[in-house]
Amino acid sequence: MRAVRLHEYHHQPVVEQAPEPTISGPLDVIVKIGGAGVCRTDLHIIEGQWAQAMAPTLPYTIGHENAGWVHEVGAAVTNVEVGDTVILHPTPTCGLCRACRAGDDMHCIQSTLPGLSHDGGMDEYLLTSARACVKLEPLTRPEDVAALADAGITAYHAVRKAIPLLYPGTTAVLIGAGGLGHIGIQCVAALTAAKIIVVDRNPDALKLAEQLGAHHTVVADGGQVDAVKDLTGGRGAEVVLDFVAEQGAEHDGFQMTGRAGSYFVIGYGGTVTIPTLDIISTERNIVGNIVGTYNDLAELMVLAQAGKVTLHTRTYPLDDAVEALADLDAGRIRGRAILVP
Repeated sequence: MRAVRLHEYHHQPVVEQAPEPTISGPLDVIVKIGGAGVCRTDLHIIEGQWAQAMAPTLPYTIGHENAGWVHEVGAAVTNVEVGDTVILHPTPTCGLCRACRAGDDMHCIQSTLPGLSHDGGMDEYLLTSARACVKLEPLTRPEDVAALADAGITAYHAVRKAIPLLYPGTTAVLIGAGGLGHIGIQCVAALTAAKIIVVDRNPDALKLAEQLGAHHTVVADGGQVDAVKDLTGGRGAEVVLDFVAEQGAEHDGFQMTGRAGSYFVIGYGGTVTIPTLDIISTERNIVGNIVGTYNDLAELMVLAQAGKVTLHTRTYPLDDAVEALADLDAGRIRGRAILVP
């Protein structure tokens, strides 16, 4: 089969032939990929930022946002059948540890991350687990939903945690209206009555934000912190959701957060440096976020299939994976890029 394989860090992956996966365990599932999302994390993987944490054996296939059709199942699989349309939670989990039993399976002590720790889904067939499969309506096109498997639940997970803080009359600021942010806007709009302010440096992204439910948009041109303060009566927001957290955005988010508010760090790549006195004197919170749980993905798909959350995508053939990565890196993509084998 064809696959997008990374041979060396700081070098582009290549599309080449790779062996097809095989069933080896009773809960194994092989999925024929119909859509694989291209994520900024893939750029960080190529840069070697995940090498120490995941320690994959090179070369390996990248791709952690995957949807498709069940191709083959292990002997003990009962929740899906061959031919079912599925989206895949990005971390197959054990189901037995305390985190899994508490429904916090993103912190499973035995979880794996296809596309980061070992072969992922930028290929024609992916080996996963029955526990990762969320069954979809048969007519769902995998390419239309694949990015919800990571970008989608990353945004949804953060918004869901913020819901108790976003009662009517409050304000949510979202930094970044790109691949994650445009999903986050829809989640905030669907699940809360908060006023939504979106900050981005790209005017086209802000136009999309307005279409998706933003009440106000702010161009990140150097005056974005003051603009947010003006829109919140000088107080700052109760919740700031930072979908960028690099290239300077990480310096703005905490400043936009009001007293006793919460700054949710969702994007990554930068470094947050805050005097401790500024934290304790205002009782502002800094909240980390990593992807989401299986239940988050199942709930998000309910919203998606009801038309309340939609992905704005640009599709590429699998053979054009390097071009898709370059377009993402250069900021030429609004929404998400999807590889279609």
